[in-house]
Amino acid sequence: MRDNEMSAGKEHDALDPSGSHGADTAPTDSDPAFDESLTDEIAALINDGRTYAEAELVFQKTRAVIAGKSIGFAIGYVLVALVTLHIAVLALAVGLVIALEPLATIWGAIAIVVGALIVLTAFLVFAAKKHADRIGLMFGSAGQNNTAEKTQ
Repeated sequence: MRDNEMSAGKEHDALDPSGSHGADTAPTDSDPAFDESLTDEIAALINDGRTYAEAELVFQKTRAVIAGKSIGFAIGYVLVALVTLHIAVLALAVGLVIALEPLATIWGAIAIVVGALIVLTAFLVFAAKKHADRIGLMFGSAGQNNTAEKTQ
């Protein structure tokens, strides 16, 4: 029973904040062990930061390589799609010429189909130019006009 009382007393002393033995172990600013551990922690923090930066750089390089390959495949698929679309438009033009031939002569059917394709092409070119001019206004001309207004 006495041993149980002593162990309870030791536990009580260990938890007692007013004990004198706890004050001797607290590190001070002038303690060399405290300074070394702080220096070690700062060095470890810098090393961890360097490791994180290197890992992030490797990750971004890998992501760029994968994105580059994906862009290459996407461009390839778009080119193949454009080629097949071109073939489809040619087949449509030939079919229209064959279909219009009984209504007009063969030369008349060719003229109708080619004329319609030229009108469609002109419309698409003007639409593209309109959008290109809008982009030019957003980036090129607007900045030049603002600069000219500031100088006057």
